[in-house]
Amino acid sequence: MNILHGATGQPAVESNPVLNISIFAAFVAVTLFIVIRASRNNKTAADYYAAGRSFTGPQNGFAIAGDYLSAASFLGICGAIAINGYDGFLYSIGFLVAWLVALLLVAELMRNTGKFTMADVLSFRLKQRPVRMAAAITTLAVCFFYLLAQMAGAGGLVSLLLGIEGRIGQSIVIAVVGVLMIVYVLIGGMKGTTWVQIVKAFLLIGGAIAMTIWVLAINGFSLNTLLEAAVANSDKGEAILGPGLQYGANPWDFLSLGMALVLGTAGLPHVLMRFYTVPTAKEARRSVVWAIWLIGGFYLLTLVLGYGAGALVGADVIAAAPGGPNSAAPLLALYLGGPVLLGFISAVAFATILAVVAGLTITAAASFAHDIYANVIQKGRKDAAGNAAESDPNGEVRVARRTVVVIGILAIVGGIGAQGQNIAFLVALAFAVAASANLPTILYSLFWRRFNTRGAVWSMYGGLAAAIILIVLSPVFSGSPTSMIPGIDIVLWPMNNPGIVSIPLGFFLGWLGTITSRTKESPQLAAEMEVRSLTGFGAEKAVDH
Repeated sequence: MNILHGATGQPAVESNPVLNISIFAAFVAVTLFIVIRASRNNKTAADYYAAGRSFTGPQNGFAIAGDYLSAASFLGICGAIAINGYDGFLYSIGFLVAWLVALLLVAELMRNTGKFTMADVLSFRLKQRPVRMAAAITTLAVCFFYLLAQMAGAGGLVSLLLGIEGRIGQSIVIAVVGVLMIVYVLIGGMKGTTWVQIVKAFLLIGGAIAMTIWVLAINGFSLNTLLEAAVANSDKGEAILGPGLQYGANPWDFLSLGMALVLGTAGLPHVLMRFYTVPTAKEARRSVVWAIWLIGGFYLLTLVLGYGAGALVGADVIAAAPGGPNSAAPLLALYLGGPVLLGFISAVAFATILAVVAGLTITAAASFAHDIYANVIQKGRKDAAGNAAESDPNGEVRVARRTVVVIGILAIVGGIGAQGQNIAFLVALAFAVAASANLPTILYSLFWRRFNTRGAVWSMYGGLAAAIILIVLSPVFSGSPTSMIPGIDIVLWPMNNPGIVSIPLGFFLGWLGTITSRTKESPQLAAEMEVRSLTGFGAEKAVDH
């Protein structure tokens, strides 16, 4: 049994690992049943990658919310608010405002122009092979960073459920989660993944609403009373109600983080890929409306849950628990409703992780199989007559399934290495890479007719390299006890977030590459892309050129 000490220092309630694992196993069984049923119609590449474009706007809206509200949203942000107060809530604000950027600038245009992946859009009017290769590499990089965060969160969460505190035990847990993820994606494809995301969104938002009402009821439905209790139970006092606890020492670091959060969503491949699962542009717009209300409402709830965890559980207890700050929401559930509510909320959080990693994995697999294998490797081959060989859709799906296994193994290894990191922060790094490497090329492709292949390649590779190099040279990677590799010190970049340099650099390189290239891209394809992006005409059909 695990005993949680409440704000008074006295034993509060006990966590029952047997009950927790039973709820956890029941959830896995139910969702696996859903995935198996959904996989029956997976016959073509469109079925595996885009769920046969068979989901309605509201269904896809819930799935988008399920994909977007990651473990960082639920576990990381609640922990950040419980420990750092106002500065932790800035993650919620950043993630929410980021969604507005994606909605207004790229969501519908990307859906109308593409087929399965982000590279379909970026390479539409440019040279296929170099642009697809660059887009696939940046997609894989973003997915890998995001997977690190989710797998680290899974280790901390299930370790809390089972009372496992040793690093070896948590590593075994991460491996089990990774194997489950591989099974889900191999069997269900995008359709199975989407249904898991829909179920997860219902459970996550419902559980968050219930806990929010409970916390407010304890405090007389007064937010002021709740904040006073959080201040009284924090060794940082009233500082948790104002800015500066986490980012006060270096406001430039906060600006860098804010740029990555606000601009990163519009470049996240796994979020953009969700728009290909609906049949029409009208349904894509409906899904966006549903998603923004669900996501916005949830982020308001994290304010109550985070301060509630600080007030009722205490920052010291949260920091000392297995999983550290990522344990705030489960520990709050344990305080409120005992082992039963802890088991339910932890199962919901696990569903959150499973749904997001499944979405990330299928996005990365689709990018490799569709962009690199089918459109770069296969298109470069010749048949016996010397003509370009056609790619085999069934072979493409087989490659995607094998890629799922490889990505799963890499995610397990990376998740084990990332244990102890705050997952909201790890996700912010993924956002920085997406904003630096993907967003400039997406916006230039959609809105600048003169944009060409050199600009696209320079922008993607340059933004990606800048973001990764600055991360490796930052205090996040080395030089302190909380770094990913604390034993070495190669810090040359003083900020934790690279966005303030890497994002403008990505835009600059896209512009510079374009104006220095004398290659003229096809004006007919540029005109076709503009019409298609605005009308959705022909969006379901592949265009090869």
